[in-house]
Amino acid sequence: MERSCWKQILLLVLICVCTCAEASFSHHMEDFIGAVKLVENEDPGLEPLSVLRILRRAAGLNDAFIQFFLGDANSVAPEISSNLSAFFRTSVQHTVTAGSAEEGVFLTPDGTTVALTPLLLGLEAGFLSRPNKPVRGLLQLTLAKDLNRFKLQRSPQMQLLGPDGCWDSISVPQVFTLMDSPGLLTTAQINGGMDGVVLGMEMSNSSKRPLKLSDLLMKYYCHQLERGGVDVAPRLISRRRRENFRELVDVSELSRQVVRAVELQRRQTGRSKMEVKEKRQLWALVREGMTEFVQNYMVCPPIMPRCMWGAKPYRGTPTNLSLPLSYMFIHHTSTPGQPCLTFEQCSEDMRSMQRFHQDDRGWDDIGYSFVAGSDGYIYEGRGWLWQGAHTLGHNSVGYGVSFIGDYTSSLPSQHSMGLVRDRLASCAVIGERLKVDFTLQGHRQVVDTSCPGDTLYEEIRGWAHFGEVEK
Repeated sequence: MERSCWKQILLLVLICVCTCAEASFSHHMEDFIGAVKLVENEDPGLEPLSVLRILRRAAGLNDAFIQFFLGDANSVAPEISSNLSAFFRTSVQHTVTAGSAEEGVFLTPDGTTVALTPLLLGLEAGFLSRPNKPVRGLLQLTLAKDLNRFKLQRSPQMQLLGPDGCWDSISVPQVFTLMDSPGLLTTAQINGGMDGVVLGMEMSNSSKRPLKLSDLLMKYYCHQLERGGVDVAPRLISRRRRENFRELVDVSELSRQVVRAVELQRRQTGRSKMEVKEKRQLWALVREGMTEFVQNYMVCPPIMPRCMWGAKPYRGTPTNLSLPLSYMFIHHTSTPGQPCLTFEQCSEDMRSMQRFHQDDRGWDDIGYSFVAGSDGYIYEGRGWLWQGAHTLGHNSVGYGVSFIGDYTSSLPSQHSMGLVRDRLASCAVIGERLKVDFTLQGHRQVVDTSCPGDTLYEEIRGWAHFGEVEK
């Protein structure tokens, strides 16, 4: 049974009254929701907008840029207890330390990491808006406001966006460390920004506004999937953040808002208007950044890094693939035989497969390049660069992608098949890891032509890019 979103509230209460709170609390999103609930309980009449202003005041999110859109939190937000205020001050403010530890981020029940600042600012903008009107400042507050951290000149090696990171512990997460040097916005900031945009736009419709902020956050982040997986899940859940964001946001408008955010910051700091040459440089950087943003966060599916599912190290030295590849081989598992619907179960299935491949079969690592769960995510196996052990005689020419579950007589969820067929394949092509004229191939034709029947294989035969591979 998936753990309840409220199971750690008692722990949080104890933390809030403890003098060593800053060093001991967990960074589960459930803990943050519990703290929001405590604020609401202090004054049961508080509306979500008032709670959001309290959080912004406590966190110190009140600079001139934010005030331009949301007003002065100090003048409109009531005081809360000093212990709760200290909790929000240390948990909401987003920073990246010299040691690449990212602060102000929380681990959600679906396994993704979210920065709270853009989430809360987007929500407040949504609650401030009038019904059926554009949400003022939404894109600037959530995804464009941090551009003042970046220079127009950068080294060719510097990435514009990302990376993701790893928690020191999944059960009691406290320290989140980036896997590489930070770019414009980290993946956690982008997750929080997308959530802020999606929820902010949703809240701009007054007929859908909840009575409690904690209820909204719980329904969005803590929804438990049923047997049908994401196919039968509500639209407004965190597992759907990328598809919801794609439907709501026009990339050209996002680019314009990025430039406007930079111009507003210049005016507020008393700097002169940008010269034509400087503005052209800014637009060139924005276009480059938007290309990377679209590829990595709108085209590509969300991929859980190895560290998140608890992968053991590769044994020996990996063999690098020679890119681009020509094939993507589609598999499904016989064991585990059931689809996984939670981050915890999918992670356990990944570890189980890795143990079987390493200990029983004597392979260097889990054999697949990527694995699709039914929880809305792709899990990284050997990844984009390392040769797998998935399709006998063809491991060097293609990626091996498996669905968790036995699909000889049934099909994976439509959502998980779409992640592989449309998102993962397109991600590989745009990233120049697969050839444009690549072939999708079901594993049965390559490995075992004597298999009496395979429902997934027959489904794959109807996909675009399907082709026969000679044995």
